[in-house]
Amino acid sequence: MIGISVVVPVYNEEGNIAKLHREIRETCDKAGYDYEIIFVNDGSSDRTDEICRTLRPLKYIQFRKNFGQTAAMDAGIKAATKEFIATLDGDGQNDPADIPHMVDHLMENDLDVVSGWRKNRKDTLMKRFTSRGANFLRFLLVHDGIHDSGCSLKIYRRECFAGVNLYGEQHRFIPAILQMKGFSVGEVVVNHRPRTSGKTKYNWRRTIKGFVDMISVWFWHKYASRPLHLLGSLGLLFGVLGGGCGIWSVVLFLRGYKMSNNIIPPILTVFFVIIAILMFVFGLMSEMMMKTYYGVHVDTSYSIKAVVENTGDGTETDGGA
Repeated sequence: MIGISVVVPVYNEEGNIAKLHREIRETCDKAGYDYEIIFVNDGSSDRTDEICRTLRPLKYIQFRKNFGQTAAMDAGIKAATKEFIATLDGDGQNDPADIPHMVDHLMENDLDVVSGWRKNRKDTLMKRFTSRGANFLRFLLVHDGIHDSGCSLKIYRRECFAGVNLYGEQHRFIPAILQMKGFSVGEVVVNHRPRTSGKTKYNWRRTIKGFVDMISVWFWHKYASRPLHLLGSLGLLFGVLGGGCGIWSVVLFLRGYKMSNNIIPPILTVFFVIIAILMFVFGLMSEMMMKTYYGVHVDTSYSIKAVVENTGDGTETDGGA
């Protein structure tokens, strides 16, 4: 029997979560899975908490405040106990009925990750435009071979997340992060439904944060193990520029030019040399910090208020914080 943990971050989704929970339960029952449903309440201010506590079966995690979708995804993944992990949004736009097909695709092709591709999106024009712009930038910086990395509907083998901590808006780049670690990634077209209740949580702030995290993933992919390669190369470039300006200054001096009348070459020389030295120093410091990072435990960026397990037989277990 296939075991699967379905992880759903929710934030102010009182009008969607009961129906979504029922759809997940019906899909898993029909497929014959040994399953658990995990809802992570990311500091909702509406009736989301009240409704979640009535749903069964459900493993329910409540945050003390709003920490963001990535933090909620990370907490849910860490609470998962089954062989496979399915993630999807709490707004009801991802269709749980796609999960069995995605699991079959993963197993038939011996993959570690299967990402959903919302080929026919039911979003607003502005959201589709922003998403396509983000996908283009992601293609340039983090080419993971996925058409729609922003789709939350994904299937993972649980071992993918051993030692992985998610921050910022990195849930969009999980396939890229895992691919860097050597895991195999695939993609299938999935159904995408229009939102029927509540308001979208995406805005320009999240777009900016996502772009910054994209740069972080790019740096991690290219230079995390050896940051001196990047910073040292930049230091070398500025060193060459400083040397060139130094030669320029000497030539002007030998030709009888007064430095007081042309101070730009010596100023540029000093500037570029200082920048070169700083780049090398930052590179060495980054090398030491990375070695420390790989050698110590990394704390989580969120705080859990309560963990409640509502079983199918009507009993409730409070796991505490």
